[in-house]
Amino acid sequence: MTETPLAPFITSRADEYDGLRLVRPSFVPEIRLYLADDATVFQARLENRFGPVLNPFWTNAWAGGQALARYVLDHPEVVAGRSVLDVASGCGLAAIAAARAGATSVTANDIDPNALAAVTMNAQANAVTVRLDQDELLDGDGGDAEVILVGDGFYAVGLAERMQGFLRRAAARGAYFLVGDPDRGHLPGGQLEVLTSYRVFGLGAAEDMQLTEVSVLGPASAR
Repeated sequence: MTETPLAPFITSRADEYDGLRLVRPSFVPEIRLYLADDATVFQARLENRFGPVLNPFWTNAWAGGQALARYVLDHPEVVAGRSVLDVASGCGLAAIAAARAGATSVTANDIDPNALAAVTMNAQANAVTVRLDQDELLDGDGGDAEVILVGDGFYAVGLAERMQGFLRRAAARGAYFLVGDPDRGHLPGGQLEVLTSYRVFGLGAAEDMQLTEVSVLGPASAR
């Protein structure tokens, strides 16, 4: 993992950093995460202290990630005994859920080294082991991961197109995948099938406060 001034600071002193709190996400109270009281204010503090940083998506437990983690915990058979890759992991919520559900190994992938520092911190808070991967993986097929998790990975057009190709290649080599998404408008038609939908209110980041439904989807050929 590429080191930044922030990464070791977060990993070792998160409980002392003003603006980060150890909380239980409302939809997945079994898991504890260090999240920001206010992500915008927190980003401003980071940039004031360290200079420009990537958008700290890891300071929120996004709706798609919470739904995906909920599904994994409620259906542990989808990951139990399997190797799992959580792509664009953010705070690591889905990865932690997979570890708690009995996956043999879990890798959290994110291109932001500060996100991976947060994953380390959050995994420690939940007494689970999660491997870290900072590589850009979307041009590949997920390597040898048997199950791939994508929580809120279709929030922009360009990213959605790359993620669609990544999942298609992963499925072609035999991997199973799960996607958590509150219908941000970029899911690929025909490739995914809704496995379950949750009625929600006030779930996730401030931007998602008005969401009323979030779904977990799998390969359309799974049934």
